[in-house]
Amino acid sequence: MYPSSPSMADLATFAQVAQHQGFRQAARLSGQSASAMSEAVRRLEQQLGMRLLERTTRSVTPTQAGALLLTRLRPALGEVASALDVLNDLRGSPRGSLRLNVPVNAARFFLQPMLDQFLRTYPHIVVELVVDNNFVDIVASGCDAGIRYGERLEQDMIAVPIGPRTQRFTVAGAPAYLAQRGVPSHPRELLQHACLRGKFLSGAIPPWEFERDGERIDMDPAGPLIVTPTAMDVAVGMAIAGHGLVYLFEEWLQPYIDAGQLQPVLQDWVLPFPGPYLYYSGRRHLPAPLRAFIDFVQANFSYAGL
Repeated sequence: MYPSSPSMADLATFAQVAQHQGFRQAARLSGQSASAMSEAVRRLEQQLGMRLLERTTRSVTPTQAGALLLTRLRPALGEVASALDVLNDLRGSPRGSLRLNVPVNAARFFLQPMLDQFLRTYPHIVVELVVDNNFVDIVASGCDAGIRYGERLEQDMIAVPIGPRTQRFTVAGAPAYLAQRGVPSHPRELLQHACLRGKFLSGAIPPWEFERDGERIDMDPAGPLIVTPTAMDVAVGMAIAGHGLVYLFEEWLQPYIDAGQLQPVLQDWVLPFPGPYLYYSGRRHLPAPLRAFIDFVQANFSYAGL
């Protein structure tokens, strides 16, 4: 035993700061002040007699001792949260927080009407969206669930259909650009065009995928602009300004197509793909806010036939 046993609150604060690698981010998400969280970690380090976090002006990262403590703390804190969550069953309406890791297009489009109705139905639940196109370990990142496409789901996850069941990517360019550079009739002709690309934060640049009559073609065209997922609106704006072709979710480009600002091309090569899933771990107690969200989505947003 230590002369003064660390409090559960200080241990939980350390876990939040270590997980988010920063006092400001952890404070923003927890509702505490950064100074109070810093004091809690300092008190914990003093009680344990060792440094748990390396602090610089740019980052906060766990030390070897901190990483070891965090590994053991996560399941314990999860069990505490699960135990407290059981009390939700005694209430007329569940309360608590729901943390979702979702891709940009989900947050931008189909998730918004769901959340609108869900928050009206469950006013005591706070939803936090972590918008990230990179595949992450939702458990390790502190999320209750995520939204991803089938090819990016882990085998041990439970998946529930959410959003449109079929989606498509479309290539489009400004009419003036196409009048000057020509309209491509085959994906290989994209190599002669300026193409505005997207890339994941990992650095990977996904190919542009096409299919027609059983022929599948993946293209890696070049162009003057590469953006990360959260900046795809910049790529769309540059396409409208005539700087090249953009390849993006059809629902993202459709308003600009309808307005005549963009013109779709290679429509007979468009490759439909299955829609996204809400996924979560089946290895732990399901928090009441997540149970409520799953039931709500299944009851109100089946997207049958889409």
